[in-house]
Amino acid sequence: MKILVINGPNINMLGMREPNVYGSDSYVDLLDYIQNVAVEEGVSVECVQSNHEGDLVDWIQKTPGVYDGIVINPAAYTHTSIAILDALKAVPVLAVEVHISDVSKREDFRQISYAGMACVKTYMGLGFAGYREAIRFLKERA
Repeated sequence: MKILVINGPNINMLGMREPNVYGSDSYVDLLDYIQNVAVEEGVSVECVQSNHEGDLVDWIQKTPGVYDGIVINPAAYTHTSIAILDALKAVPVLAVEVHISDVSKREDFRQISYAGMACVKTYMGLGFAGYREAIRFLKERA
């Protein structure tokens, strides 16, 4: 099984950005964590990150026939991007949404998830462990 892990804007700033919300671990720590989970679960993962909405859309569009699942943390684009929603709806690849923080307990503008409307499951507020749960979920669905 091959999974594409997509991280959106500012995820590359983990460890520096609002550590009271996102923790003190860095983006490199997240990548190491995801790779360790992949080894434990016996799956292959590729991780990408961009601060540009179009990059995220392009990666989603390239998944059919290459990846068996998508784990996506659209970050701020969660609440604004119909383009990402449409891309996820356009591809026949299961997607799971992940958020490091519990966005349901945050600002009012974070209460809608466009990407989540096209995902089969959402994990939030579990820190890095949300990625583990998403990978396991996709593995079980394969």
